Amino acid sequence: MVTRVDHNGKIFTDQVRKQKVASVIQTTTCRIRGVLFYDADGRLKDNLNDRNEEFIAVADAEFLNPAGEVIGQTAFICVNKNHVEWIMPADAVVQAPGAAADRKAN
Repeated sequence: MVTRVDHNGKIFTDQVRKQKVASVIQTTTCRIRGVLFYDADGRLKDNLNDRNEEFIAVADAEFLNPAGEVIGQTAFICVNKNHVEWIMPADAVVQAPGAAADRKAN
């Protein structure tokens, strides 16, 4: 990465390019739905396994209760990777047939 310093001491670096993917993250204490960012020239898995980075950037985050209902939200949060149990693409979530009706009946 190229770094430049102007005459006033302001530091300029090259723009970092990131890919984004809507995801669901299960941590040890909660479930988060939001947009994950990872290096454009790599895979999300590689970023998650990178020991140089301790946190995952998540934008437009929603905190979900066990029933999948939104209980809070924030524009941005960093999640400690040590607390992540699993991550999956948000569009991979498929509700079982009758699951919504089962929840309403309870």
